[in-house]
Amino acid sequence: MIKRDHLPKDTGRFIRMTEFNKTKEASKTIGEFVAEDYRTAEVFAKYGVDFCCGGQATLAATCQEKALDPDKILQEIEAARTEPLQRSENYAAWPLPFLIDYIVNTHHVYLKENDEQIAAYARKIAEVHGAHHPEVIEIARIFEKIASDMAAHLVEEEEVFFPAIKRADAAVRSGQNPVAKDSVLIKSELDKLHQDHQQIGDAIHRIRHLAGDYAVPADVCNTFVVTYRKLKEFEDDLHKHVHLENNILFSKAEQLQLVA
Repeated sequence: MIKRDHLPKDTGRFIRMTEFNKTKEASKTIGEFVAEDYRTAEVFAKYGVDFCCGGQATLAATCQEKALDPDKILQEIEAARTEPLQRSENYAAWPLPFLIDYIVNTHHVYLKENDEQIAAYARKIAEVHGAHHPEVIEIARIFEKIASDMAAHLVEEEEVFFPAIKRADAAVRSGQNPVAKDSVLIKSELDKLHQDHQQIGDAIHRIRHLAGDYAVPADVCNTFVVTYRKLKEFEDDLHKHVHLENNILFSKAEQLQLVA
């Protein structure tokens, strides 16, 4: 028999996890895993598991739905947790105002700089290649709506929701309750923004399906190649953006409601 002390360090760690926490880990949501440690996002991305819009599903339910081995996934999660953690990725530990500013300055700026350009590229390839690749006509239509909806969504967050969170957070930090108006506003916005994220997430997943996981056909131009590359880039950014809001920012905002 191999003594526990003679096992590699990581193996021993996994044994302890399976003995005492396996059931508990499997009952956690995908969003909770990634919110606690963003390094685990790579594991879920590898298996096509949505950790942002679909982050409310438990690991057990997700593995059953996708016919994945939960033991193997938990092993890979544990391995990911042993990788060096960049301080800049410890998003759950950031104060709310700092997290909000990061989201605005990183993800909102990305959207403002790229949405219209991607929409223009999508329209162009629909015009040029739509006859032989009719899927790009539908892709252009869907992305046009995403860009329009996202523009209104960003304004609502930046001018209404985020300022209310910052005011409520400042009140709590000073030992006071958030004012009633901000508490009501945050609650109503949380419900609406969750729905917005789900709709946008469903739309970009539809685009990925139509694009065949962004596989580029052999008979297309460079603009087609760039468009698919930009659409994938948009999806990757959206996943992280929505994760930071759904699984971290919104959860912390809900805690402010409990204080009130």
